[in-house]
Amino acid sequence: MRKGMDASRRANVVDRLFARVQPITALVRISGSSRFAYGSIILPISPDVTLGSNVVLYHKDLVNLYGCRIGDETKIGTFVEIQKNSVIGNRCKISSHSFICEGVEIADEVFIGHGVMFTNDSYPRATTMEGLVQAEADWKLLPTRVRARASIGSNATILPGITVGENAMIGAGAVVTRDVPDHAIVAGVPARIVGDVRTVETRAAQS
Repeated sequence: MRKGMDASRRANVVDRLFARVQPITALVRISGSSRFAYGSIILPISPDVTLGSNVVLYHKDLVNLYGCRIGDETKIGTFVEIQKNSVIGNRCKISSHSFICEGVEIADEVFIGHGVMFTNDSYPRATTMEGLVQAEADWKLLPTRVRARASIGSNATILPGITVGENAMIGAGAVVTRDVPDHAIVAGVPARIVGDVRTVETRAAQS
């Protein structure tokens, strides 16, 4: 705004600017029913998102959810993006700054640490060989599966087409390039098996 503008004129300009931003009313399905989330805050939750019962969004205007399904009692942190055709199970915890791309299926009771990155394309490109902007038909989506009660540490990267086994644990910062067996502990770049969750849990219970 121009220097020296009086308070009343500044307020008038601000009012006109905000008048151009219309609040979005988001239709969200909860436990088979529908309700409207409304108010002065624009919620970045698409109308085609399906939320289970008692889903916790710690900051509803700091997530980006569209075309996905979120199970009952799942908790989603701030700055999380969950893309279309992704499924999150019941009682999961998705920590802040994580990215769950199209084609990821996460089963029940899975822990996703901060800044976890999923991928779905082995050969990502912005354009085709002809220099045209890529469309969906120009690349192949590789789905990823995370089985029940698995845990993925902060800043881990999961390459496309991977299955993370039931109760498996992925160390922080790991780059997962191949399937992780049930109960395995993996760490490193690339991630390698370094232990078994059942052994660690048994030792912890005995100590």
